[in-house]
Amino acid sequence: MKALFLVFYGFQEYNGISKKIRYQISALEKCGMDVRTCYYEVTPNGGRQWMINDEVLVDLGKGMIAKLKKRISFRAIIRYIIKEKIPFVYIRSYHNANPFTIHFVKALKNHGVKIFLEIPTYPYDQEYFSVKEKIELYADKLFRHTFCKYIDAIITYSNDTEIFGKRTIRLSNGIDFNHIPLRNSTKNINNELHLIGVAEIHFWHGFDRLIKGLGTYYNSNPEYKVYFHLVGNMSGKREQDEILTPIKKYGLKPYVTLYGAKHGEELNELFNHADFAIGSLGRHRSGIYNIKTLKNREYAARGFAFAYSETDDDFDQMPYVLKLSADESPINIPQLITFCRSQAMLPSEIRASIHHLSWEEQMKKIYEDARSNHTITKL
Repeated sequence: MKALFLVFYGFQEYNGISKKIRYQISALEKCGMDVRTCYYEVTPNGGRQWMINDEVLVDLGKGMIAKLKKRISFRAIIRYIIKEKIPFVYIRSYHNANPFTIHFVKALKNHGVKIFLEIPTYPYDQEYFSVKEKIELYADKLFRHTFCKYIDAIITYSNDTEIFGKRTIRLSNGIDFNHIPLRNSTKNINNELHLIGVAEIHFWHGFDRLIKGLGTYYNSNPEYKVYFHLVGNMSGKREQDEILTPIKKYGLKPYVTLYGAKHGEELNELFNHADFAIGSLGRHRSGIYNIKTLKNREYAARGFAFAYSETDDDFDQMPYVLKLSADESPINIPQLITFCRSQAMLPSEIRASIHHLSWEEQMKKIYEDARSNHTITKL
């Protein structure tokens, strides 16, 4: 079965979302799909183009006109789908419902194409907080129900059975075990503890709660040292202020290290020197309390015990998980230390506990639904 996987942006080697999309595509191919990846790319000289796999589908040119074409013209993609007789399109949502994307999906429906839309985080409105972002979101809020009239199913990692009037296919974020190595064996933590957090850092990750907790902890001049290794670029000024201000305020520079984005062996080495991982601590800030994050699964695949504050049905009862409160309180570092000292599971045992969360198992649900005779949206 032919399929087109559509992404409205390009790929970055260090980016977790880019890796996830590659893993999803690989899993669909293992299920038996012939997947073409369609994505938008900006070249080093400023050229803008739609790509199919590694070949240019259409060159949009440079400058403002090229940027505008990217947002309003999808004719080349429509023509390709029709020419190649592709019956199934999987779209990763970019929160960009508007008259032009509506025309795009409507044109595909006119040719009998089955369309699934993945909404990676739902609800997502509260992730937009600046005036500029809220203006961009306004169009999506205005048109998304109309856009979804032409969608057959929505992929979600929430527990919602219906979104924007459409049935959902509920997945867990998956893991490609071939690309995520198991950490080295655990180290002795009698004298010190090394924490690691990895993300493209947004306010909803809540790492500032951990840093403030470290500030409180070090105010008592403890002998036992706790270090936090934060890996990833900060997405904006809000995040910079939330992370850098408490580091300076509490004098935490010796205990908190900021690395920026890392991938490959550099990232593996950082993980191998860590003892415990930190997931999201602020999802409540964007109005989300139930979510199945990719990062939790990556930590478990590497063999780490870890902490988070949301509800994640796949992990909430796991003995290697420390559930923290979904509020603004600083993290209780002595509680975290006690939990880490109580851990007895081997990294290999933690990894084995999530074998059912492989991307192949998750995307098999998409493959089977796409091939089924489930009612297709009619015009």
